[in-house]
Amino acid sequence: MALGLSSIPFSGLIYGMWKGKYDFRVLRYSLDFEDLPREFDGFTLTQISDIHSGSFDNKAKVRYAIDLINNQNSDVIFFTGDLVNDRAVELVPWMDIFSKLSAKKGVYSVLGNHDYGDYSKWKSKYEKAQNLKQLKQTQKDLGFDLLLNEHRFLERNGQKISILGVENWGSRGFRQNGDLEKALENAPEEGFKILLSHDPTHWEKKVLGSNIHIHLTLSGHTHGMQFGVEIPGLVKWSPSQWIYKYWAGLYEESGKYLNVNRGLGFIGFPGRAGIWPEISVITLRTKG
Repeated sequence: MALGLSSIPFSGLIYGMWKGKYDFRVLRYSLDFEDLPREFDGFTLTQISDIHSGSFDNKAKVRYAIDLINNQNSDVIFFTGDLVNDRAVELVPWMDIFSKLSAKKGVYSVLGNHDYGDYSKWKSKYEKAQNLKQLKQTQKDLGFDLLLNEHRFLERNGQKISILGVENWGSRGFRQNGDLEKALENAPEEGFKILLSHDPTHWEKKVLGSNIHIHLTLSGHTHGMQFGVEIPGLVKWSPSQWIYKYWAGLYEESGKYLNVNRGLGFIGFPGRAGIWPEISVITLRTKG
């Protein structure tokens, strides 16, 4: 983060702190799959990530973001981790706003590296464990279905797809609680699969090489370092690319897709410049 900040002009810092951090953008993608069940042709999902509720300071702006998410009218909403910066209590002032998130097929979530309380000082291991327990209960109270190395099925007119969710798994010293094999237990091997996994290095290190075909993985974590330059078709640059191979947007390798959401919130630098807070909307299509 410090590396990125050092390359931002002062005017960019001011703009990012004043307006950029709440300049929510909706990014839309359409993906075609030969083996997507026909009943799911046209199925829409909205992905948000990296809320970092402890950093927010404007209820009107956050309320606007939630309305914008709901107004996409997607079939399902996926949240891919980092609900807080450190402590579950950070979300308390925002519960009434985030509890408004809703979709026809529900809201599903996973944990990110910040959700475990690893970056805060605790009086005891018990206190830290209680914080995580509270965070999990908070997600339930919000109406989120938190997936902890497990899966659910979404059904449409008798046809199903699998939604997998793993705990945080990251390289570069981040905790590796994610267990893809456990999440896959009893899921149809040949069925259509969407994976929620906070850190995109999990896709790079574990998903791409897996014999199980996971069609679409949704991640976050990088924030695009909250600073960069993106001009569609011309420029895509951020200091984040010096750290992460897959750092923002849509990627495809060997027929497996990854979307790295740039995050809804912010942490560290209290703003965004050029890498705006993102709401991803993806439409699934049956090819042929």
